[in-house]
Parts: sequence; C-alpha cells; structure tokens
Amino acid sequence: MDLGISGRRAAVAASSGGLGLATAQALAADGVRVAICGRDQARLDAAVDSIRSGGGDVVGIRADVATMDGGRAFVEQAAKALGGIDILVANAGGPPAGGFAGTQTDEYAKAFELNALSTVGMCEAAVPAMRAARWGRVLAITSATVRQPTPKLMLSTMARAGATGFLKSLALEVAVDGVTVNSIQPGSHDTERLRSLYGGDLSRAAADVPMGHVGDADDFGRVAAFLCSESARFITGAAIPVDGGRWDGLQ
Repeated sequence: MDLGISGRRAAVAASSGGLGLATAQALAADGVRVAICGRDQARLDAAVDSIRSGGGDVVGIRADVATMDGGRAFVEQAAKALGGIDILVANAGGPPAGGFAGTQTDEYAKAFELNALSTVGMCEAAVPAMRAARWGRVLAITSATVRQPTPKLMLSTMARAGATGFLKSLALEVAVDGVTVNSIQPGSHDTERLRSLYGGDLSRAAADVPMGHVGDADDFGRVAAFLCSESARFITGAAIPVDGGRWDGLQ
C-alpha cells in the first residue's frame, strides 16, 4: 500500500532501538526521509546502518529526549538536518517499574518530564511549521497501560496519561490546519524494555495476550507509519491500542 508520504520528512525520537526504530524503518521504507536519535553513539550508528541497508534516507542525531528541553532540541536539530519536519513521532524510554509503595516522591516529576513534558517540547518545536504548511502528522508512542493500568507501571501510566490528554487537546486545536495528532498504545512487544520487565521470559508476558504471543516490533512500526500517512488524514485525536487484544473494553 502506498502511504502517500514519500519525500516527507520525519523526526522519530528515541529511535536507536525498539518500537521507535521499527517506526523509523517503516517510514523510511515508504520513502520518508527520517531523522532518528539516541544517547549511545554506537547503538545510534547501528540503527542508521540498518535503515540505510534497506535503502532508506536517514540522519542520526545523538540526543537525549528525557526532558522538555531535550525533546525540543532534537526536533530543532532534525528540522535543520532535513530542511523541515512534516511528521513527528514523539517517543521516549519508560521510567522505572514499580507501584505506589516503592515510588519516591521525586520520581513522579522525573517521569512526567520524561514521558509528558518531553512530548510537549517536541510539539512546540514541530507543530507551528506544520500549521503554517497546512499539513502535518504528530504521533506519540505511549503505552497500553494508559488504557488499562497495571500497578507495576505506576510512573509510566501517570505520565503517559498526562501526555495523552495533552495530545487530545492539541488535536482539537490544530485539526483545522490539516495537522493530525494521535497516540498509539503498544502492549507487549518483543523489545529490550519488555525483556527487562519480565526478566527475559516473554512467555509470562504472552500469557496476558489473547493472541497467545507478544507483538513484533516491525508489525507495530507499520501500524505507526499508516497513522502518519495520507490515507489516515481523517484520523485525529485518537489513542489507538496495538496490544493483541489485551484491552477487553468496548472503547
């Protein structure tokens, strides 16, 4: 399927591995010029090579998007490298796992900076130009726990729920300008983060998934790329679960 976005320019945050990299790869495969980032140079270089080996046009930027300023700085660097940004994929690593009893007060502020304010910073850097061009795509990778919380991921749930509210409000404001704003809520996918949460035993993670197995990062990337496509131009303000059916509610 032609997504209609060949030649567009995308900034994909926290994309030297995992779901961010899978999304960048899917966009690049459809002709999008992508800027990716990561904190570790060797890991970032490997990600760049993986995209280029598939024929993708990619720029690697060493950046830390764990803060509002860091998120804003990455997008600004990406826009300079690519000549502008048409697509923003906001993403960041998750805060430490744990519940209420084991969480220190200062950890809430750090988590909110990491998974909510960093998204705000990225949007501040990208959205005004999208509005002026009357075309843009903002997609945030959040978590299925925003829809179905789990006690062991209290910090992530709190911060990403805040980001989801921000994105919904932004979507309503910029829709008239041809800019869509959505979030995608991954469930259990085979990534380093999931392996660390389950001690490497993915069968335990799969036990909660009606399909009986964890998701594939490449499949997730293709769903994310579709939401950035021309065909998805009438989807905005949505928070879409990609979790193998784990969410068992009606809406």
